Amino acid sequence: MSAKPVPVVEAIDVKKTYMLGKVPVEALRGVNLTVQSGDFVSILGPSGSGKSTMLNLIGALDKPSSGTLLIDGVDISKQNDNQLAELRKKIGFVFQFFNLIPRLTALGNVELSMAIAEVNRTERRKRAIELLEMVGLKDRINHKPAELSGGQQQRVAIARALANRPKFLLLDEPTGNIDSRTAGEVMGLLKDLNVKNGVSIIMVTHDQHLAREAQQTLQMFDGEIVAQVVNQE
Repeated sequence: MSAKPVPVVEAIDVKKTYMLGKVPVEALRGVNLTVQSGDFVSILGPSGSGKSTMLNLIGALDKPSSGTLLIDGVDISKQNDNQLAELRKKIGFVFQFFNLIPRLTALGNVELSMAIAEVNRTERRKRAIELLEMVGLKDRINHKPAELSGGQQQRVAIARALANRPKFLLLDEPTGNIDSRTAGEVMGLLKDLNVKNGVSIIMVTHDQHLAREAQQTLQMFDGEIVAQVVNQE
């Protein structure tokens, strides 16, 4: 009998409380969720719903106050700072504002994360080119960010996030800094990566239309998941 696959992310009664001066603020009030390998999940909610707190926890940037949060089967609450840094290598981060290095080309930006991970130069150059071709930027590999459109910069950021073969991509408002037409192109790319390449994706957004592009949407309000919706094609 084959072993049950380990979810890429699993939250069990996760709570997070911050102190605002002397006043405790409950950012998360007992969140439960499971994201399996190959899933495309959006976390939808207005400002103050707890989705940014959830993003920080899923990204191993913070720890829950109580409950259990497992990333690839590892309980983040039991990890020290160095172990959390290692765990973050399993996550491909994609940000709203791209966070590309201005003086590096598209190729250089994608290579950089692999250089930090001590991948040899030949291998990282080959993989960077393959990834940029995968995201439709074969003819832009030697262009710097200022020479690229917003959508192209986000494609570079997605290629960079995939460079070290993460367990999943974690996206924070990935189309918040580009126009609606380009946003549609980026979402098409993400859906292709998910369906054709089996890339697991967790996307945090306040945009209902964007959220519906995922396979399923978890709706957050006041620190809780209040609904889980399976989206139709």
